[in-house]
Amino acid sequence: MKKIINDPNKFVDEYLEGLLLAHRDSLKNVTDDNRALVRADAPVKGKVGIVTGGGSGHLPVFLGYVGKGLADGVAVGNVFSSPPAKPMYEATKAVNAGKGVLYLYGNYAGDRLNFETAEEMAEADGIEVEQVLVSDDVASAPKTQKGNRRGIAGLFFAYKIAGACADEMSSLAEVKAATELALSNIRTMGVGLSPCTVPAAGKPNFTIGEQEMEIGMGIHGEPGIHRGLIQPADKIVATLLDRILTDLPFQGGDEVAVLVNSLGATPLEELYIMYRAAYRLLEKFGITIYRSYIGKYATSLEMAGASITLLRLDSKLKRWLDAPAESPFFSQCAPKHGS
Repeated sequence: MKKIINDPNKFVDEYLEGLLLAHRDSLKNVTDDNRALVRADAPVKGKVGIVTGGGSGHLPVFLGYVGKGLADGVAVGNVFSSPPAKPMYEATKAVNAGKGVLYLYGNYAGDRLNFETAEEMAEADGIEVEQVLVSDDVASAPKTQKGNRRGIAGLFFAYKIAGACADEMSSLAEVKAATELALSNIRTMGVGLSPCTVPAAGKPNFTIGEQEMEIGMGIHGEPGIHRGLIQPADKIVATLLDRILTDLPFQGGDEVAVLVNSLGATPLEELYIMYRAAYRLLEKFGITIYRSYIGKYATSLEMAGASITLLRLDSKLKRWLDAPAESPFFSQCAPKHGS
């Protein structure tokens, strides 16, 4: 294992300490162990709070999207492990401004259990809580079992829409409805090329041949739907988009936002090759790209691979997508078509 770390068992504690030192103007901790972080100006008067959370190893998800126009707080777990309920509860109290709190996170069993416990703790304090689970990974379950799908890079669009709606001083019910509207129009699928190594484990989390790829692999190394020899970028993108487009389904005349996301090790140059292929295919199908996002938005340590996410847009979703946002890992001025 080659990593620039100290003690593998202190990996999460040390990166959190470094992150807070680097971004002290944007974030603050609300627990002694730094496992519950909130935006520096929390709570924001008159605004619904948004709390997310999950395991480490996926930066910028989850804590990278705590900031203006995004989430307000986050609970941080160990690598690929759910955070306990306590930091979720502490983040909830810290962002609550009296209008309630939305829990927004990926559809994983441990996260569901602990957020439900945190909700019970918060509601005992008189804090109204609603939950929305992200389940955008079309490879992880059939459409008839959408509730079993994993949440992956589509989390980014969920944060963006929920945060913008909350910034309009909408009610908790309205923020939840806006987020659910977005999620009903978000689909993602990825491809894995190589494993990653969890520092405390000291060995790769799965094995794959040097010339192989796996379509539909999860961000923790969960099995995909097909493993075979690696193909040219255009063919990979065509495979991913075929599943994405037919699942919603998307159709000619739609306007979409596109996210081409690196799982960690895949460089920007390769992502732009993928975007080129996606642009041409969507154009062929009569689908217009309204905004594009290309880079590291939801990673898996140093895993090589990428995912493509589409968000189908209407006038409301466009407005929220265009709204300004600012966090240590993401910044957007509003509005600039095609940025």
